[in-house]
Amino acid sequence: MAEKRNIFLIGPMGAGKSTIGRQLSQQLNMEFFDSDQEIEKRTGATISWVFDIEGENGFREREMKVINEITQKQGIILATGGGSVQFKENRNILSARGIVIYLATTIEKQLSRTKRDKKRPLLQTNISNRIILENLAIERNPLYEEISDFKIHTDTQSAKSVAYNIIRLLEKI
Repeated sequence: MAEKRNIFLIGPMGAGKSTIGRQLSQQLNMEFFDSDQEIEKRTGATISWVFDIEGENGFREREMKVINEITQKQGIILATGGGSVQFKENRNILSARGIVIYLATTIEKQLSRTKRDKKRPLLQTNISNRIILENLAIERNPLYEEISDFKIHTDTQSAKSVAYNIIRLLEKI
């Protein structure tokens, strides 16, 4: 890749967006951003706290601003929140400003990767995590498909191998 294009990682929680994004950042020597971490840095509070105080809508507004701002940079890698694709504006921005890679995973893998994670507000309810993840998949998977340039399944590969496969894909375009 002569010029470094922006790489945007989308997909459900537990797909490995942040971990794979950091791997790509190291291997490609590109700056890495995580939209959730940026929100935490700017608010000085955890995502859970933002959800508690501002609700999901308040969080999504913050997320939209962060995505709009970060995607204006050049040669970066951005791991987005799983729900960022719910807004058409985010989908349009991501599609227009970089290569969008959908990291897909199964509900089973999501459950195993998120079972001890207390930082995921959507999973901190009395409803079964499986039901929540299944409902989110029904709602969001078509949106991930809609804007992705590439789709990679992360269930059976290490983050390092997924990053390597992404680099190989990018070298072909």
